[in-house]
Amino acid sequence: MRNRHALALTLATAATLAAVPAALPVAAATPANSPAAKAHCPQLSKKLTWYGDNRDRLQQMIDERGRCGSHRGHDQKRPVAAFDWDNTVAKNDVTDATIAWALHHDKILRPATWKSTSKWLTDEADRALTAACGTDVPVGAPLPTSTDTACADEIFEVREDGKTMSGAAAFAGEWDHRHTVPQYAWVPQLFAGHTVKELESYAAKARKEALAAPIGATQKVGTHEIPGYIRYYEQQRDLIRTLKKAGFDVYIVSAGSEPVAEVWAGGKGGVGIDRKHTIAIRSVLDRKGRITTWNQGCGDVPVNQGEAIPYIDGKRCWINQEIYGVKGKSAWDKQDWSHRIALGGGDADTDVTFVGDATGAHLVLNRNKSEFMCRAYDNADGRWVVNPMFIEPLPRKTDPYPCSTAAYNEHDGSKGPVLREDGSVVPDQADSVF
Repeated sequence: MRNRHALALTLATAATLAAVPAALPVAAATPANSPAAKAHCPQLSKKLTWYGDNRDRLQQMIDERGRCGSHRGHDQKRPVAAFDWDNTVAKNDVTDATIAWALHHDKILRPATWKSTSKWLTDEADRALTAACGTDVPVGAPLPTSTDTACADEIFEVREDGKTMSGAAAFAGEWDHRHTVPQYAWVPQLFAGHTVKELESYAAKARKEALAAPIGATQKVGTHEIPGYIRYYEQQRDLIRTLKKAGFDVYIVSAGSEPVAEVWAGGKGGVGIDRKHTIAIRSVLDRKGRITTWNQGCGDVPVNQGEAIPYIDGKRCWINQEIYGVKGKSAWDKQDWSHRIALGGGDADTDVTFVGDATGAHLVLNRNKSEFMCRAYDNADGRWVVNPMFIEPLPRKTDPYPCSTAAYNEHDGSKGPVLREDGSVVPDQADSVF
C-alpha cells in the first residue's frame, strides 16, 4: 500500500499487460451473455431515477466490461472506474464545507507571511490578508475568524474567486492552466501547520453538519453566503456499489485536499472507497507530521508548490501514475487502450481529460461547463452519457456552448476552439439535457 504522505512516491513496477484492441471489445456470444446469465450479474437499482436511457447504457457497459463480460478470468487486470468528487458523487463542495467549518471554529493558523502560502499570491492579496487578519496573533496561532468577519471574508474570497474583497487579483505569474489553478492548490496550503488527523477531524465535523442540514440550506462565511448542505447522490452510490460487485476497481480523483476527500469517500455512510483508492492533492509533511505548503508531484514534475495537482490534464497524470504506474513525462499523455479507465465520471472542465480518456463510458453531470459539455454533446465516440444533476438540476442554458471559438481552456489561460482528435473543430452545441 502506498505511503500517501512520503516526500517521494515509490511506484510498483507496472505489470506486463496483454495487448487489448483499440476498440471496445464486444463480449462473445456465450451462455454468460444470455438473459438468464445476466440476471445474476450486478444490476443498477431500478428504483433510482436516471435521465432517459442512461441507466441502461451504464448497465450495458458494466455487463460488457465487468465479471459477466470481458473481465471473467483472474488472469486479467481489473477494469477501472474513476470519479471526480464534488458535485459528481456528492451535491455541493466538500472543500468549501471544510474551509467554512474551519473558519467558523478558528482553525486557520496565522502564517509567517501570507506570501509564503502560495508562490503565486500577489502583493495586493498579501496586503489585503494582512490588513484584514492583522498581526496581533502570534505566527502559528489560530486566527479568530469566527468573530473577525473581515479576515474570514478575505480568506474565503481568495479561495472562492481568486480575488481580494476589493477585486484585485489574488494570484499572478505563470502556471499551466491545464495542470493547476492556484486557488485550488491554496486550500491544503491554508492548513499548513496542522496534522493530517486534525484536518480529517475538521472534515468529519463539517460533513456531519452538512449532511444534517436540509436540502437548500445556506450558511454564512464572513459576508459570503454559500450552500450549507451536502448530499451523497444515491444514484452514484448505487453505481459505485454495482461497479465494485462487477469486479471494477473504483477510484476518486479530486482537485481537493486528499484527507478531506478520504473522509467523505470512505468510512461509515460514505461510498466505500478507501484511502488507497482516493487520489487528490497530496501535501508533503514536515518531520513532525504537519502539513506544509509543498505538494507531491506527478509525472516529470517533482515535489512542488502547486504546479501539478489533479486538475484537467493533471487528473490524467495522476491516474496514469498512481493506477497504471506510468512514470515521468509520459504520465501526462493519453495512454493505450489497456492503460486507460473503463468509466470516468465528472461534472466540470477540470474532469474533461480523464473522463474523455475512458474507453467504455463518459458520465457527465451537467453543470453548464463549456469545454466539458462541448465534448459531451459532440459525443464523438457515442459513449458520452449526459445526466442533469440529481439534486437541484440547473435550468437549460439558453445560449449555445461556444465550442467552435472559446470553450477550450488553453495552457496559457486563454480560450480557444474545442478540437476532435482528428483536428476538426467541434461545432457550437445546444444544451439539451437539463
